[in-house]
Amino acid sequence: MTLLADLVAALRSGTVEVVDLTAPLAAETPILELPEQFGQTASFRLEEISRYDDRGPAWYWNNFRTGEHTGTHFDAPVHWVTGRDGADIAAVPAGQLVAPAVVLDVTGQVTQDPDFVITREHVEAFAAEHGPLPDGGWLLCRTGWSARTTQQDMINKDDDGPHSPGVSADCARWIAEETPLIGLGVETVGTDAGAAAGFEPPFPCHSYLLGNGKYGLAQLTNLDRLPATGGVLVTSPLKIVGGSGSPARVLALVER
Repeated sequence: MTLLADLVAALRSGTVEVVDLTAPLAAETPILELPEQFGQTASFRLEEISRYDDRGPAWYWNNFRTGEHTGTHFDAPVHWVTGRDGADIAAVPAGQLVAPAVVLDVTGQVTQDPDFVITREHVEAFAAEHGPLPDGGWLLCRTGWSARTTQQDMINKDDDGPHSPGVSADCARWIAEETPLIGLGVETVGTDAGAAAGFEPPFPCHSYLLGNGKYGLAQLTNLDRLPATGGVLVTSPLKIVGGSGSPARVLALVER
């Protein structure tokens, strides 16, 4: 049998499981909130064209409206000013849409502190225990935040601003400049911590990763169903010409 035939057989037998890491995309899906002086993304909305009626007797279909960075989504380098000369979402190489992934679990720390940030030392300790970070792969940060499915709970905002976990500026720089990873995936509404507007530089995951031609994935779910190592991520953003990102269906292949 060929490698692909072996894979198909493993999928059919359940030896390889397909885990859906994608949040449902609906009007209620939490969205990014920026300070009022900036432009805002649109919530997801379906607009019915026809539904087996006079507008179209045999078919049902919709238009939809949303932002590129709504729900589970993929950040392309051009999304951030540091990557303004980089790839748009349509130019992301297809070969990078299938890649190995490792999962760093910090749910315990986040339970104690919603503003918890992952440092370089946390990632290095993970690598010391589980082996080197995968060349051309993803680091997925499991925080438990995907259990928060409402706008209020996801943003977790008070008078001091939003509170959600993320990655320190030094760690983001190190991942972008010194590791073989192609991207960072998170459960939060965006790849940066809630307080990252006050980091130096502001929003360091966006600044460093996208500025170095790497990628981001946000609002992932079901990371608790993945092993620490050995998973393969399949990301499928829309091929939007000139787009800064796209909602994506993100799947993981896991050996059982």
